[in-house]
Amino acid sequence: MRAVLTIVAIWAAGLGAAAQFGKISILFADLERHYAGAGPVGIGLMVSVVGMVGLVFGTTAGLAVARVGPRRAMLWALGLGAVVSVVQAVLPPYPIMMVSRVLEGASHLAIVVVGPTSIAMVAPRAWQGAAMTLWSSFFGLTYAVLAWFGPGVVAVWGDAGLFLGHAGWMVFCLALLFWLMPRDAVREVKTAGPGILAQHWAIYASPRLGAPAMGFLCYTVTYVAVLTLLPAVVTPGWGGFIAVAMPLVSIGVSLTLGVWLLSRISAVALVQGGFGFGIASALGLWLFWGTGLVEAVFALGLAGAVGIVQGASFAALAQLNPTPEDRARAAGAIAQLGNLGTTTGTPLLALILAGAGATGLMVFLVGFFVLGIAVHTVQARRRAEISR
Repeated sequence: MRAVLTIVAIWAAGLGAAAQFGKISILFADLERHYAGAGPVGIGLMVSVVGMVGLVFGTTAGLAVARVGPRRAMLWALGLGAVVSVVQAVLPPYPIMMVSRVLEGASHLAIVVVGPTSIAMVAPRAWQGAAMTLWSSFFGLTYAVLAWFGPGVVAVWGDAGLFLGHAGWMVFCLALLFWLMPRDAVREVKTAGPGILAQHWAIYASPRLGAPAMGFLCYTVTYVAVLTLLPAVVTPGWGGFIAVAMPLVSIGVSLTLGVWLLSRISAVALVQGGFGFGIASALGLWLFWGTGLVEAVFALGLAGAVGIVQGASFAALAQLNPTPEDRARAAGAIAQLGNLGTTTGTPLLALILAGAGATGLMVFLVGFFVLGIAVHTVQARRRAEISR
């Protein structure tokens, strides 16, 4: 029972980490009015700077967590997250708000590195895949919940209510995990070389440490871009349905069919299978473009496919890396390449849609899904060669 409670509490911390993005998205219009001098670009940067921290320091955070221990890193991250939310509740001057967002980026990064590492360590092997898939749902679920309840919270308690509610959630998670998380075993962690670049090279050159992140990049570069842009370009009248249904289908398929399949095949094979189904869905979306209902069915098929990839990628992290130190490094790489994908995917797809429409969308999706399959095939062969 303690293991179950620990996993759920770590997942709850992940919800808080996702809300570090989501709360600013919900308050975007209010913040744009309050910080009128910053303009839309300035407020957009306020959203994205949290991810930029992960993009720059993702693998570095994985190395740091491996040194200081997951429990200590998680508790400090939750405490920092609570403090910066309290500061943000008073809507300080824009420079101070941006400093708080950079600090929040460090908090976010630590949580998303520690989360999968600790869940893999706590979960019994028999349901490790299910636990890792649950973790993978934290981002999409948080956005759905905030979209549903956030406006009501703001209407009653104002912008400060949302920030303070987030701070309270982080403190609640901190208290739970202070009690539940096992104490860190202090040990010396060997590094790949004298410098950060050498350590990065060691991670991405490894077919075990780097493989989950490389496949995850092919997922993130497509998923956020499609969720953002597809509703606006499908058959008129279907965009709203697709915008709501796609993230829900993605989470639902990941937590049901994805978990069931993980009990029968390896996580890497499931990632490749998800990409394969994504290719079929992308081709169907292209062939039936503009048909309304059938078009929406293939869009939901696409959402289900990438949902499977999402959950199986975190399960692969645990399956390929048996030690907590290696899992922390691999999770840091996932954070880094995941942020690279979310940062670059949407502007890239927007450019492609403007120039090539539905055909460009299909090529974009199929290209990255084929790349995902190829990356895992190559890395699997490298692991087989090393084990001989």
